[in-house]
Amino acid sequence: MIFPKIRVLRSHGQQAIPDLDAVELTEEFRGRPELTEPTTDVERKELDQAVAICPTGAISLQPFSLDLGRCLFCGECAHCAPRNIRFTNDYRMGAATREALVIHPEDKLVKFDRSAIRPEIGKYFKEALQLREVSAGGDGSIEMELGATGNVNFDFGRFGVGFTASPRHADGVVISGPISANMAEALEICYDAVAEPKIVVVCGSEACSGGLFADSRAIDRSFLDRHQVDLWLPGAPTHPMVFIDGIRNLLGKKTRE
Repeated sequence: MIFPKIRVLRSHGQQAIPDLDAVELTEEFRGRPELTEPTTDVERKELDQAVAICPTGAISLQPFSLDLGRCLFCGECAHCAPRNIRFTNDYRMGAATREALVIHPEDKLVKFDRSAIRPEIGKYFKEALQLREVSAGGDGSIEMELGATGNVNFDFGRFGVGFTASPRHADGVVISGPISANMAEALEICYDAVAEPKIVVVCGSEACSGGLFADSRAIDRSFLDRHQVDLWLPGAPTHPMVFIDGIRNLLGKKTRE
């Protein structure tokens, strides 16, 4: 009978987020950090402890900065130096350049440099974009979050953006994981199978920098030396809204101010 199904639908209410550009995440979410310059010896000592405890070396003191491309968003640095490092719930962290992921005390947002975007991206992909996701040695967490972008809550497909199984049907690749040596050739084959013009999205702190595995002999990141990356997305894992906001900025659907 259809009536029980109607009752279930009514009990669920409206699950889809009406406006993805107006989403505000819970305060519990660790997003873009805000940095404050130390002014006392106590604060400097606390920052020294934060630098020592960071497993990926994401924090620098000369000058004071935090590299989102390396950050695992564990929050331990904010516990060590709460007066100088604070994580906000701002998910707008995607960048068009790797350099923009390094934030300083004067930065109140992650800059998105539109001049770094190739003009053909907006010309060909603004209305529809299909991507092939490649897990290049990842742990599966990024893949779960990317899959969530198409669920009933976010429904990113309404904007013409989705994932396809075949690179021959894709407009670009999304790379997750640190790019292991065992996946380096497979990633190159996948990239070559995508027709020109195509885009490259690097998703997650492991993909951005290698993360915990950056110094491992099992990693081969030479792919990033040969090909231009169009979008850098930090996170461990990357929240669906980080991906959605980054892609919409890349396509010129919104402007970060």
